[in-house]
Amino acid sequence: MSELFLDPRTEQRRERALALVACLKKLYPEPKSELAYETPFQFVAAVILSAQCTDKKVNAVTETLWKKYRTVDDFASASVATFAAETSSITFHQSKARYIVSAAKLVQDQFNGEVPETEKELVLLPGVAYKTAHVVLGELFKKWEGIPTDTHVRRFALRFDLTDHTELTKISKDLESIIPKKDWKYVNNGFVLYGRYVCPARPHECEEHPLTKLWPPAANRWPKAK
Repeated sequence: MSELFLDPRTEQRRERALALVACLKKLYPEPKSELAYETPFQFVAAVILSAQCTDKKVNAVTETLWKKYRTVDDFASASVATFAAETSSITFHQSKARYIVSAAKLVQDQFNGEVPETEKELVLLPGVAYKTAHVVLGELFKKWEGIPTDTHVRRFALRFDLTDHTELTKISKDLESIIPKKDWKYVNNGFVLYGRYVCPARPHECEEHPLTKLWPPAANRWPKAK
């Protein structure tokens, strides 16, 4: 019965989101992070390093760094000062170094050296919040229990009028409310790749881009970075 009284704007957003996700599914059918890693905790560390930093920059740093740090024990026994120096070209490297070493120690002490497989446990790790937890769950465990919102997802959620919020977790919740759970896995990965390789953040002509064709008003909507 409640379906008869849906807010018209919410229903419009739902229909728009379904069309956008259907396009992303065709463009990027296999969700996969572009961060380089070989072990589970390397990926956790890479995601922490990637906050407000490009994957390209992180991969350039970790190409050699991951030869030294492979296991949880390697990260847990690292010197924070040394790790910070080794990642000095990455934004907020000192804070991220503290987070990563502390997170590794927590995984070592409380989770038997294994990266946990639930949001509730992952957010206990320093440097891990809702977005990072769900990126890790999807990439490592193929569990899509939430939609991670980063700068790309935020930008497109605002450009395509899918949310009234600017805070990342609130945007995630808005998207989760209008997109079927079976399609959550395509949202973050799809918008990230689309934003990197098709429709960058700077204002430009994008009327002929696949997603803009689905909702032309997006061509004139350029939300400010937070």
